[in-house]
Amino acid sequence: MTDQLLSAPAPARSFVAGPLPVLLAAFLWGTTGTAASFAPAAASPLSIGAATMGVGGVLLLVIAGRSALDVLRAGRTGLLLVGALAVAVYPLAFYSSMALAGVAIGTVITLGSAPVFAAILERVADGVRLDRRWALAAAVSVLGLLLITVGGESGVGADVVVGALLGLLGGAAYVVYSWAAARIMRGGHGSRAVMGAMFGAGAIVLLPVLAFTGGPLLSSPSGLLVAGYLAVIPMGLAYLLFGAGLRRTSASIATTLSLLEPVVAALLSVLIVGERLGVAAWCGVALIGIGLVLVSTRR
Repeated sequence: MTDQLLSAPAPARSFVAGPLPVLLAAFLWGTTGTAASFAPAAASPLSIGAATMGVGGVLLLVIAGRSALDVLRAGRTGLLLVGALAVAVYPLAFYSSMALAGVAIGTVITLGSAPVFAAILERVADGVRLDRRWALAAAVSVLGLLLITVGGESGVGADVVVGALLGLLGGAAYVVYSWAAARIMRGGHGSRAVMGAMFGAGAIVLLPVLAFTGGPLLSSPSGLLVAGYLAVIPMGLAYLLFGAGLRRTSASIATTLSLLEPVVAALLSVLIVGERLGVAAWCGVALIGIGLVLVSTRR
């Protein structure tokens, strides 16, 4: 495999080293909502989110080993803390969004909003200019999000609205920790070290949440199976892949590529969970797709 990669054309090597790991991570992330739907009915979304990224964060820290301590000693504490806080917010908002608005709507809004938030963050923090193409992409994407929110099978209710707002919070948190991790990696640290340090720090917040809310989830075999799958596969393995790809792509490109996740999640939610989206919601998905093309080709 290594010899084939080294002998491949430069564009192929670039794709395998950067975008491909992000796409594989996004595919695994797309299974989270469907997997969570098999948790015990009494398990709260807070406990599922805390178990996923709390236990998964400890796993990444263990895999990183001493290299994670090098990140802590490197003087990037501010960025690391910002990223760790976003790591803690993301699963709590994301799983709560799916619980209230449904797997498909919660996932599409969370990840569909990420490229817009990424562009705004790069404008504020890095001085990247936002042009008319970005403004058009943002407007199209926002319209798509609104259509998805109102186009669910059950229509618009308080739960859907709150779930949509939590999805936006999750999307913003996802962008913040992706951006912070990319900045630290460009300072010379390896992806495993950065992911281990950042997600390990986030686990300090998430594990107490799991201790307070995790009884129904951790007291049944099905709950343990769901929590174990989420922590090891969509969390541990997927974030190792994401970190490897993020080292060679910008945060905005990585968040755009990761929008494979809501596609996978929406398909699985319809095929396995039994959710249904109305015509307006599917139109919203199409509009977000158009917005993503505009965002990813804006430079």
